[in-house]
Amino acid sequence: MKISLSYQSDLFDMDAVASSRHASLNGRSGAFVDNMVLPVHRWFRYSAGFSSDWVRWLVRERLGDSPSSAVLDPFCGVGTTLLACDAENIQSWGFETHPFVYRIANAKLRGIHADLSTLKSVFRHYADSIPQASPVKLEETPPLLAKCYTPQVLSVLFAMRDLFVAEFDRGTPESELLWLALTAILRTTSGVGTAQWQYVLPNKTKSGVQTPLVAFQSKASEMLQDVEYAQRNGWRSRSHVLMTDARAPVNCSEIQVDAVVTSPPYPNNYDYADSTRLEMTFWGEISGWGDLQQAVRRHLIRSCSQHAAAEKLVLDDLLSESVVDPIRQDLSIACRKLAEIRKTKGGRKNYHTMAAAYFRDLGLVFRALRARCRPDSFMCFVVGDSAPYGVYLSVDKWLGELSLAAGFKSYSFEKIRDRNIKWKNRKHRVPLKEGRLWIER
Repeated sequence: MKISLSYQSDLFDMDAVASSRHASLNGRSGAFVDNMVLPVHRWFRYSAGFSSDWVRWLVRERLGDSPSSAVLDPFCGVGTTLLACDAENIQSWGFETHPFVYRIANAKLRGIHADLSTLKSVFRHYADSIPQASPVKLEETPPLLAKCYTPQVLSVLFAMRDLFVAEFDRGTPESELLWLALTAILRTTSGVGTAQWQYVLPNKTKSGVQTPLVAFQSKASEMLQDVEYAQRNGWRSRSHVLMTDARAPVNCSEIQVDAVVTSPPYPNNYDYADSTRLEMTFWGEISGWGDLQQAVRRHLIRSCSQHAAAEKLVLDDLLSESVVDPIRQDLSIACRKLAEIRKTKGGRKNYHTMAAAYFRDLGLVFRALRARCRPDSFMCFVVGDSAPYGVYLSVDKWLGELSLAAGFKSYSFEKIRDRNIKWKNRKHRVPLKEGRLWIER
């Protein structure tokens, strides 16, 4: 099949855009949606993160242009912080434990330094090699995929997937960008509710659905354009992403940084494992929802009730751990209240053990980060509080106290915006906020 691949090399002037927005960035560090108009960041929308422009501004303001400065993001997701540091020629490190998200971040970080002519050749050769699609055997198709696509669309997507696996999966920067291009078109080619920031909703429909070949042409052209942009604007290859757990990171003893810039999971019951279920099912990494605990959740911070229930956590055991000593009294009151309220709820969600496990996990993260931070370094955590079953969890205060217990010198909180103020369809009416938790070493 012949697909035209073309791109314009002067479409963006991100430095000018970022410069004009710095005055307003102070209130937009949590606005990851800003990234979706920026080169490279727009390749794959992940339901977590913050503004890349803000990260660039922050490291420029706080670290200057010192060649020895370094930044760490212990929850790096798809690489927002690391890409921003590459654009500013600042060395950076990232930790990520979600295996699929790690591959996305790695593909982006390696891909922006791919040989442009080789990348274009790979994309063109792949497009020219896509075979005629064969009819889909629905009885052999994972139920999620059968709900999200028509048989005709599935047949083309499977042909494209099988061609990649058989002939193009070589582990090179160029082939990883090809993998990412195919991954990134899965939502735009589905006619059901597959908006990138939400769970898959098969009973909803959406407009503007693209055919697989058109979607691939658009994404490949976008990637070629953005790689050319990054290279022309001098983005440096100074970032490294490690698939390791921020609670007990390994193979990172040499890392010493001047800043930690991150946004950890919020304790608001969002299932980060489920956010890539469609993509992981398509690539055959899982067969269904039941596989997510073993494949993904067990690697993650405990921030959703599904995770807490699957691990059969015991509240008293979590509250007895020394890492939660600084907040045990307040945390215990909140968790035991949740344990009582859940008995009156139909779903009986395990918010009580989820909350205890969440703060226990973040306490371990602070302990691990203390060893990675140089003297006089700082940390900025973009965080949001939570109120499961209407029980308020003082996230910024409790995380701040855990950071002091880990050996950091001080903390302060700066509110960015109010949350949960539009009451329609909300589970409770507790006002919430999002902001920056500043921690000094």
